[in-house]
Amino acid sequence: MTEFNHVPVLFHETIEALKVNPDGVTVDCTAGGGGHSAAVLERLSDKGRLICLDRDPDAIAVLQNRFGADKRVTIVQENYGNLPAVLASLSIPAVDSILADLGVSSFQLDEASRGFSFHHDAPLDMRMSKTGVSAADLVNTLPEDALRKILYDYGEEKFAPRIAAAIVRQRQNAPIVTTLQLADIVSAAYPAAARRGGHPARKTFQALRIEVNGEIADLATAIQHMFHSLRPGGRLAIISFHSLEDRIVKNTFASFTVGCTCPPEFPVCVCGKKPQGKICFKPKTAGEQELAENQRSRSAKLRAIEKIIT
Repeated sequence: MTEFNHVPVLFHETIEALKVNPDGVTVDCTAGGGGHSAAVLERLSDKGRLICLDRDPDAIAVLQNRFGADKRVTIVQENYGNLPAVLASLSIPAVDSILADLGVSSFQLDEASRGFSFHHDAPLDMRMSKTGVSAADLVNTLPEDALRKILYDYGEEKFAPRIAAAIVRQRQNAPIVTTLQLADIVSAAYPAAARRGGHPARKTFQALRIEVNGEIADLATAIQHMFHSLRPGGRLAIISFHSLEDRIVKNTFASFTVGCTCPPEFPVCVCGKKPQGKICFKPKTAGEQELAENQRSRSAKLRAIEKIIT
């Protein structure tokens, strides 16, 4: 059995933000090794229900081993973007709380064979679901301008032109099939003076992982699905790990808080729009102790919103 040695970041803050209804339904959209799910279960009565989603088959195996015997738990291998279909299949019209811990898990990074890390040599994969197009497929087939755009957009990599050109040159000699092959190509393309701020391949690997798994392209729609799956009074808590994710979470949450959009010169509202949700608190980040104990928490940011109308 694969072990997920994943320490959830902002753990207590996240569970508190959910305000779990003991008799209600909670969804963990990124259940992983079950850290958050276990804490939710501690707060559920015999009448409560927990839906655990994950796209990673390794995570599903761990969740089945950990929670499979608990009648309150339903485990589904699925992308959180398909939450409405999952709830419909379970005849659940609305839920009380939803959690999403975005991005790659510590287990996926630490498991060399998954191809997420530039520290270990492994097949260049990066697929959370273990299906579909891999990172190797992208670097060996995409046109140079498409590679450059991915590195710019999802890695915020200012040396994207140099790196994309280097990848295309290298693959003309032989396919790029391993993580260290790619890491070496990126490092060689980096200006020497720019190599002091962390590993040169970090942004490239982030960008490819995001593209492979569609982490950004469908995020706003997924958040809308989550929010609209809540009952009035229900809460959605999301942990993000980089500015691209957080910006989408922030802006999508803000869109739910907008009320009347009539021009200011109108004496009375005619649009009839009312806020659908309210922000629960200012974004939370890790404290000094967590930062010292868990390096991954450095970039984590927790936001939560409460639904106020149907």
